[in-house]
Amino acid sequence: MQLSNSEEQLMQILWKQEKALMKDLIEAYPEPKPAPTTVATLLKRMQDKNFVDYEQLGRSRQYFALVKKKDYFSKQMNGMIKNFFNDSSSQFASFFTTE
Repeated sequence: MQLSNSEEQLMQILWKQEKALMKDLIEAYPEPKPAPTTVATLLKRMQDKNFVDYEQLGRSRQYFALVKKKDYFSKQMNGMIKNFFNDSSSQFASFFTTE
């Protein structure tokens, strides 16, 4: 499963913070910061995709990643090699040595 650009941006923040409340996630965004409803929607979609989950802390939720950054990056790279380099690691490596 893949993340949208907005979801991936939020995931990068969450990987960096490891565990975070909604307000911490919003604070970590560069200006202009997204609306809380936007972040909540992204978190819900990412939860549905099994990328994040949360612990209930009183009335707040502390979010955390279910997918490790290394695993996500590896899967993305493998997909790129498959789609753009005929599933050939050597073609992939050759591209970067010649460019």
